[in-house]
Amino acid sequence: MNGVTIRDNEPFERALKRFTKTCERAGILSDIKKNRRFEKPSEINKRKKNAASRKRLRDERRKTMGR
Repeated sequence: MNGVTIRDNEPFERALKRFTKTCERAGILSDIKKNRRFEKPSEINKRKKNAASRKRLRDERRKTMGR
C-alpha cells in the first residue's frame, strides 16, 4: 500500500504530487487504466502476440547493430 507522510509546513498540493508519483512508480495507475473495460480473451492474446513480435524485432535489431 502506497502512502505519504506529510512533512512539517508542507503544502497539501506538494504531498499530493508526491503521492501520485509513488503511485505511478508502483504501476497502480497503469493497472487501473488497463482494467477500465473488459477485454476479450482473443484481444488479450492478440495484444500479447503483437508485443512479443515487437520485442523479437527490437532484439534482432539490437543484435545486428551490436556487431
